[in-house]
Amino acid sequence: MRAILTKPARSFGILGIILIAANGMIGTGIFALPGKLDAAVGSFAPLLLIMAGLGMACIALSFGDCARHFDSSGGPLLYVATAFGPLPGFVIGWLAYVARVASIAANATILATTVAVFYPLAGETLGRSLLIIILFGSLMALNIVGVRRALAVLGGITVLKVAPLLIVAIAALLLIGGGTAPVIPQLTAVESVALVALYAFTAFETATVPAGEARDPRRTIPIALVGTVLVITLLYALVQWAYGGAGLANSETPLVDLARHVGGPAAAVAMAVTVIISIIGNQASALLANSRLTVGMAEQGMIPARFAGISPRFGTPVFSIMFFGLSAMVLALSGTFVFLAVVSSLARLFAYLGCIFAAPRLDRHFGTSRAWPRRLLFPFAGAALCIWAMFQTKPDEWASLGLLALAGAILYFLSRWETRWQKSPPPPTV
Repeated sequence: MRAILTKPARSFGILGIILIAANGMIGTGIFALPGKLDAAVGSFAPLLLIMAGLGMACIALSFGDCARHFDSSGGPLLYVATAFGPLPGFVIGWLAYVARVASIAANATILATTVAVFYPLAGETLGRSLLIIILFGSLMALNIVGVRRALAVLGGITVLKVAPLLIVAIAALLLIGGGTAPVIPQLTAVESVALVALYAFTAFETATVPAGEARDPRRTIPIALVGTVLVITLLYALVQWAYGGAGLANSETPLVDLARHVGGPAAAVAMAVTVIISIIGNQASALLANSRLTVGMAEQGMIPARFAGISPRFGTPVFSIMFFGLSAMVLALSGTFVFLAVVSSLARLFAYLGCIFAAPRLDRHFGTSRAWPRRLLFPFAGAALCIWAMFQTKPDEWASLGLLALAGAILYFLSRWETRWQKSPPPPTV
């Protein structure tokens, strides 16, 4: 392992971990999901979200069981590398990194499209480009000057995007009611949207990546991950229940329509603004957490040590932040992110399975133990959910994932070769 001369500051506690996990989960999904679920499974939709959330909580529990052994950055990369070796760890970390870069690049274009509703200039090439540059430039600067400032902004964003959801949902339930009792739909109807419902809960794992900058991460991360998934599950179910009770038709902007139904045009505009705030919060969370993946790779000697360099002034990994932010900005500006985005969900499932299988090996490695439900029942449920979701994907997505994994493996071996070459003694002089 390469020595890192400067350690990152331990800048945040359990509240910071919750904010990162919550903003990673609450992106654009919940604002578009209720209409699709209601059209497919009707009154069963809130229960389907609860089932998906409980399944994701099982996976989050395995992440927490891995996290309790570590206090450095890396998340799934670190867990899998320790359990199965550096190459599997690097491939998992690399796929998660590329997938997240592509994901926030895609969200940036959605942000531009939403802003264009209010300012048509944002829908044109120049305006769209300026908006994307300002967005990523601001987020990079905010992360560089300090994690505490970034988390303070993230805390404000969380309130601004969760409060309108709660207010509209509760108002709809009080004024309209919750609709009919749940009716179990046909299995084919559930299968048609179950994967979409499941993906609405992903990205909680981003909170494990910057553990090297958290206070007491071994204790706080396991509690924060599972707790956040369960609370957001209840929020999603409440919103879905309210939408179903309103009896609205399927829509691309279901929550904006629900807000209009409850509070008129002003409420609809407020919900549209909430969508913009939610995307910005999702971007901020992704940049804060996932830029630290390359820190973990560098600390493990998998990529150049410069990625793990910490600014003496700000106590943050400036180079890793800039690399992540600029990569996402370029993809968002060029539009070439589509190829990467199609495999982002599949890559996450590999990270989930990797951590589920890593947990028992880490128990043996560190001499720890877990009660049998945490050791057998919950991991089995989480693994079954991941494997089922993988079978819902398409062959071209697997092909794309394989190419990305191969590219990562080539980079890994090139980095290892460079390290050996630098350490090898010079040839004898004659």
